[in-house]
Amino acid sequence: MTIAAGAPPTHNTPADLALGFLTGGVIGASLTVFIGGCIVERAPLIVTGLVLPAVYGLVFFLATLPRRAREAAVVPRTALAVIESLEAVGGETSDVPVRFELSVAPDDAPAFRVEIRQDVNLVELPDYRVRGVVVVEYPPDRPWKTRIVKRPTPQWEERAAVGQVDSVPGPAMKSDPTGGCFGGLLTLLGLLLGAVAVLVLFRADLFDSHEGDSGAPRPSVSSSSSSTSVVTSARGTVTLGPGQSMLDEGELRKAVESLTQGADERQALTVVVQDGLLTVVFSPTGATTAAFDPRSLPYDRVPGLVEEARTTLGVDSPQSWQLTADGVTGSLTLRVMVTGGGGTGMLEADARGKVLRRSGS
Repeated sequence: MTIAAGAPPTHNTPADLALGFLTGGVIGASLTVFIGGCIVERAPLIVTGLVLPAVYGLVFFLATLPRRAREAAVVPRTALAVIESLEAVGGETSDVPVRFELSVAPDDAPAFRVEIRQDVNLVELPDYRVRGVVVVEYPPDRPWKTRIVKRPTPQWEERAAVGQVDSVPGPAMKSDPTGGCFGGLLTLLGLLLGAVAVLVLFRADLFDSHEGDSGAPRPSVSSSSSSTSVVTSARGTVTLGPGQSMLDEGELRKAVESLTQGADERQALTVVVQDGLLTVVFSPTGATTAAFDPRSLPYDRVPGLVEEARTTLGVDSPQSWQLTADGVTGSLTLRVMVTGGGGTGMLEADARGKVLRRSGS
């Protein structure tokens, strides 16, 4: 291959620009779908955000495998070069990145000028000086990938010690080509378009009032001066304000209805009631697990059950209580646990609030 002296390689080819645009699109799409999936709690979107860059990387690896195999099969050429200039460009370790500008003089090809960046150990840095002759290797078809040989063979080491290399005029080829402003703009454009494409394709999952086809309401938050409600597809919570309790008349019923309004068919796996907090874990649509209608709780019996647990279970100085309702046994069961300085106790009742058994510390 004939190398014109000082002729820089061609960068920013259409293939390079297209690759930069595609890479930006994959990055934008992956980040958008992953973050969106986390926000709306959709596992398929999260998995897509993780798998997409991996698939793209695999396709890129396979697509470039033949080219890299051809490049690896090229036997590098060895030549003498003179250091026109050198400059350390940073580094805080024992290996310092150094920018070299070299005039390379092959034995059987035209000389050329090239600029490279190569790590040099601090101990070896004094061995390199301006107008010093070094041994280099480079692929004949890619001379801008020239590298200084740190441990040349004795024959080439002797040639470098006594040889002289003339400077090559003209611009230097770059070993680290950059995509330029236009390439960077194309990558940014691809990133933005990838994000927009995800928002358009998955708008039903990200923005609609229902998630997919399940009919479950999207996450929503509502608040008032007295309580705050948070509802997602799997869970709903109501937090009361200061000075309020779920044992107040009508408070528990109102809290449950605030989580189930507009969703008459929704069933619950578990309902947990504490003094100022209600948590309802909803049953997935179509699931065959034991579930119940959270509105079927015996609201009027809850304050009495809590008071009975506080006074009859032998717990000294009861400090907190918790009522748990579930249908694991096939029918609705209420369990009231009381905790105090003297231990814990539990009272169990049926769906009508009738006490079935007691256990204390």
